[in-house]
Amino acid sequence: MPWEALIKVLFVLILMVASFAPVVTWVERKQSAVMQDRIGANRADLFGIRILGLLHPAADVIKLIFKEDVVPEGANRVMHLVAPLIAAVGAIISFAVIPYGGRYTFGDTTISLVAADIDWGLLYIFAVGSIAAYGTVIAGWASNNNWSLLGSLRAAAQMISYEVTMGLSVVGIFMVFGTLKMSEMAFAQDATFRVLGFLEVFGLLEALPIWLDWIRLPLWGVFLQPLGFIMFLTAVMAENKRAPFDMPEGESEIVAGYHTEYSGMRFGLFFMAEFIEVIVIAALMTAIFLGGWSIPWLTTATLVGGLEPFLGNDLANLVAMVAHVLTFIIKVVVMIGLQMALRWSLPRFRYDQTMDLCWKILLPLSIANVFVTGTIILLLKGLG
Repeated sequence: MPWEALIKVLFVLILMVASFAPVVTWVERKQSAVMQDRIGANRADLFGIRILGLLHPAADVIKLIFKEDVVPEGANRVMHLVAPLIAAVGAIISFAVIPYGGRYTFGDTTISLVAADIDWGLLYIFAVGSIAAYGTVIAGWASNNNWSLLGSLRAAAQMISYEVTMGLSVVGIFMVFGTLKMSEMAFAQDATFRVLGFLEVFGLLEALPIWLDWIRLPLWGVFLQPLGFIMFLTAVMAENKRAPFDMPEGESEIVAGYHTEYSGMRFGLFFMAEFIEVIVIAALMTAIFLGGWSIPWLTTATLVGGLEPFLGNDLANLVAMVAHVLTFIIKVVVMIGLQMALRWSLPRFRYDQTMDLCWKILLPLSIANVFVTGTIILLLKGLG
């Protein structure tokens, strides 16, 4: 239904973009301040009320709106304008395929909490994410500045390199869940598995105490593909060009890299796109590796089935929907905190170290992970 799609789009734009992104800028300032034993942003106030510095994101927006928009002499004015738009739009439309809830039945109507539930959802994320490289390269070239051009070349090489590893690192997840559809991945993780269940294949489970069979973990991608989780998180952080992978900006080396010649809201779009991508990364990691909207050890069937005798079908589904959306948001917040902790803990890598990490370490490991995962799946199918 058109109204249903409109509500989903508004939910993503209002919650994830308009609300989450400004708060993430505040989180970055405050978390870095706490880690460095500083107070952090706390000066902006409204009638003397500071609210722990939460007014600073609003002050930033007001400043950028009224700041002079300067285009350097000799720059390509059209491309200079288009570049930040490409970066921002590419980040925003990534939310279209990320499921923030399951399917819920209200009478004859079934609602699925994902804007576009397409069969190749994860490939869509990769395709849209690669568009950001165009915005970065165009920004550096169109600025008519040597430092900007150098930053854009760095970004292009880095992003194209890590796209290879980023794709290969999740092939193991494709093989385990047997789908590219992100909603189906989330549904598959709405279950548990026996930690020692593999011993049953070898006939050893009966020899162990029976209580060991009760030890279960959520069927999350992080437990099935722990190496894939680490590699994918590393690759997507490098794609986002944030510390310790911020060589394309490299303030101590090339001024501000590809957005040296940007000011006002054009710079604001680049700035916003970076923080929106932090949220996209957190939501993507949640959907693929952290069970999506699922509550650990409490499946949707168990939750709805337990509430239905007391609340009825519609209200039970409504409670489950709210609980799942809140669970998804909590997991996203945890992943944002992890990204911030890594960003303020690790120093910037040298450019050769960044390329070596990709081509000499992550790429061979991702290929090995594919072969090991395939071998284990074949062995388990053969023995089962």
